[in-house]
Amino acid sequence: MLLIRHGQPGREKPGIVLDGQRYDLSAFDEDYDERFFASDGLARLAAYVAVQRELLLPLAPTARLGPPVARPSKIVCAGLNYTDHAEEMGLGLPTEPVIFLKATSAISGPDDDIILPKGSVKTDWEVELAVVIGKRASYVPEADALDYVAGYVLHNDVSERAYQLERGGTWDKGKGCDTFAPLGPWLATPDELSSPKSLRLWLSVNGEKVQDGNAANLIFGVAYLISYVSQFMTLLPGDVLSTGTPAGVGSGLKPPRFLAPGDVVELGITCLGTARQTVRAHPADL
Repeated sequence: MLLIRHGQPGREKPGIVLDGQRYDLSAFDEDYDERFFASDGLARLAAYVAVQRELLLPLAPTARLGPPVARPSKIVCAGLNYTDHAEEMGLGLPTEPVIFLKATSAISGPDDDIILPKGSVKTDWEVELAVVIGKRASYVPEADALDYVAGYVLHNDVSERAYQLERGGTWDKGKGCDTFAPLGPWLATPDELSSPKSLRLWLSVNGEKVQDGNAANLIFGVAYLISYVSQFMTLLPGDVLSTGTPAGVGSGLKPPRFLAPGDVVELGITCLGTARQTVRAHPADL
């Protein structure tokens, strides 16, 4: 299944994509949140759609899509997790996953604007494969880890590099700004993918392709990351685990290149759809 949420920010309603058409599922009366995933909501949803499919109302092509998951307790991210990205940054390959948290207040829809933080001069892009957790995960063996996946989603791990690397402390300051976690367009359940190991990721800025990678180059794969992170924190249903970005980020280019107002970022992953975000200045900088 391909799960979507539609409507105005903060008031999104559930939906689904069937044969390329988006449909409203307001009558299903459940949002795609922790309770939904924890209580076998995907099975209930499949049963509902099987019975109601002919009665579902299509969405207008212009309907806004929100993030396909509602109110995750956390976004956990892996840094430097592609061999080519670690090389372009001039860093050695990590011997253990580099893990950081991204603020949930950063979440936005797949086509919402990216708002530059006040005074930002080094905001960067990162196309990433993200995993949505389907059930409570604590001390999960790697061999069982994929059983904890509810689905996969496209994520742009937008990052302000000066805040991240030049302001002291951890990376979190450069990762959690508002609009810095566009998700979607949809959550694809595992049956929609042949294998997360072979997915192609790409991102372009103003029509120029700058990232073109493959999940086969992950240093630590999806199952390993779920198992690893679950040793340090409990992953709850609906949580988002983002797996890292391939080469081609702005800070890795020579010379470095960062986002400016008016830039258009387009990105996509095989089976997970595409997203398009326009960069805007913070109102205080206008």
